[in-house]
Amino acid sequence: MAEIGPNTRLRVSPFYEATIQAGVTAFSPYNSMLMPVSYGAPDAEYDRLMNGVSQWDVSVERQVEIKGPDAAHLVQLMSVRDLSTIDVGKGKYIPMCDHRGVLINDPVVLKHEDGTFWLSIGDNNILMWARAIAAERGLKVQICEPDVSPMAVQGPKAEDVVAAVFGDWVRALKYFWFAPAELNGIPLIIQRSGYSKQGGFEIYLRDGSRGTELWNIVKEAGQPWGIGPGNPNPIERIESGLLSYGGDTDDQTNPFEVRLGKYVDLDLDDDVVGIKALRQIKAEGIKRQQLGIVLDNSERHPGHAIWYDLLKDGQRIGHMTCGAWSRRAQTMIGFALVDSKCRVGDAIDVKRGGYMDHASLCELPFF
Repeated sequence: MAEIGPNTRLRVSPFYEATIQAGVTAFSPYNSMLMPVSYGAPDAEYDRLMNGVSQWDVSVERQVEIKGPDAAHLVQLMSVRDLSTIDVGKGKYIPMCDHRGVLINDPVVLKHEDGTFWLSIGDNNILMWARAIAAERGLKVQICEPDVSPMAVQGPKAEDVVAAVFGDWVRALKYFWFAPAELNGIPLIIQRSGYSKQGGFEIYLRDGSRGTELWNIVKEAGQPWGIGPGNPNPIERIESGLLSYGGDTDDQTNPFEVRLGKYVDLDLDDDVVGIKALRQIKAEGIKRQQLGIVLDNSERHPGHAIWYDLLKDGQRIGHMTCGAWSRRAQTMIGFALVDSKCRVGDAIDVKRGGYMDHASLCELPFF
């Protein structure tokens, strides 16, 4: 197989050398970086996440730093969720939309003590978006991508590992709460968060020159709990009903279609980007909805990012946006973005290349 040549348009992370030493076998481009997506043992990687503890390089979760007199105002303009009650040391999950009400990202926002905000973003150029909105509104802010690279420690034993490294104080952090820390002179932020439902933390490295050192410290501390490398797990995230922005969405998707309506505050000021469009969408009703899908045929086949056509009575009703063999369900499952008239329990067909699989729609999450 041909190799990928990293360059300024496709960067490697501060943990790159550590992941090579850990046996990474595949990368995927994400946010103009190389993201480790496999260490060659998918069953073991899944088991570590579900039953033990897994160490992830998620430096691709780039931070957009916003500071200045109008920082809070800009962050609210970009978020369709009310941020008026966000406190220092806490984070919130925020859908971000364009002027049409279309979802363009779903980051976690972190509010720091000095009035600085970080947007921990998905795969999209929100740095440019933030600068454009700030310029459009004439706001007094400074916006940059700081030297910050997250590493995730996920799984039921993650808290024990992180406490072994930093102390038992981390156990008191509630979900999305964070605090500054220092380890052997390495500046860090510790947050209870992560792209799984198995629990864990994200450790924000604030000095990219010390990635391998930090990785190895956590790796060594996690040995009593059987720590091993992994990545945001495609099977677990589907089983747990976690949305993948850009994976389960297209350039027409609004938050209401993908179960994010509870994070939309329609009474926000009119100048919040996308809020007027979302009010209209809510009033008119959505045309699509996200449901789960279970294939009748229990045969394993490649899944993950697929976007297969879905048919009902021979008519296309939408797409299967992702799929995976579920260890817990012992069959193929996935997400469906389908016509709003579809109902849980509907029998449908999945057009998979030259194959046609029978399936049914179900509620999310699966577990």
